[in-house]
Amino acid sequence: QVQLVESGGGLVQAGGSLRLSCVASGRAFSLNAMGWYRQSPGKEREMVATITRDGTTNYADSVKGRFAISGDVTGHTASLQMNSLKPEDTAVYYCHGENRWTKGAYWGQGTQVTVSS
Repeated sequence: QVQLVESGGGLVQAGGSLRLSCVASGRAFSLNAMGWYRQSPGKEREMVATITRDGTTNYADSVKGRFAISGDVTGHTASLQMNSLKPEDTAVYYCHGENRWTKGAYWGQGTQVTVSS
């Protein structure tokens, strides 16, 4: 099993910045990719940004140019720098890990991000 622990998040005004961090433990060597997803009330969980073992990144269109994912999957860490935050970014943000062999998903407990207008 893989455990993912997030830190960061909180309350910020529109236009502000926040940084989320995630550390993987347990059988973290099994990870092929790490990333961030978010879910707001009444909506499905959606991908925000991902990074693979070779450093390839992918972003949701809604956050391109504002968010930046960094980290080292082999080092079991991933961070999300969020700039120019908007009220619509308000959600619970979850760290995600993908198993390199089974493609199974691991999830952190989630951290709340609230952007006030």
